[in-house]
Amino acid sequence: MTPEALAALHALCFDDTPRPWSAEEFEALLARPATFLVTHDDGFAVGRVAGPEAELLTLAVHPEARRLGVGRTLLERFETTAARLGATETLLEVAETNAAARMLYAGAGYGLAGRRPLYYRPARGRGIDGLILRRHLPVTAARASRETD
Repeated sequence: MTPEALAALHALCFDDTPRPWSAEEFEALLARPATFLVTHDDGFAVGRVAGPEAELLTLAVHPEARRLGVGRTLLERFETTAARLGATETLLEVAETNAAARMLYAGAGYGLAGRRPLYYRPARGRGIDGLILRRHLPVTAARASRETD
């Protein structure tokens, strides 16, 4: 997916909480060596790895493809890539009001690790808390062999 395609899909998925990212922002982010992109025909996820931690920066599923398992597939691809890159745990942040995303992450084993009060600032209305979620990744055979080398 091109930065323009990523930005267009992100804009379909997020109006202002969080605000949609521009093509230039995606291009700059993906140029960083620790950042990676996983895709699906109907969505994408962007993450980055720093030491043993991977952070899911955004996950977007086309509105017409929601509740069909695309989000779960993207999350699994993100986790697999993160583990391959050496991560042993993953972190993400989600708006407290994003019930669908919270259900996806809870179903995948993510638990509450912290809260950022009024982190999201919508154009209208009151600020929304950001919830920091964490999950320890299972040890994969590839990662286990790297750890014993």
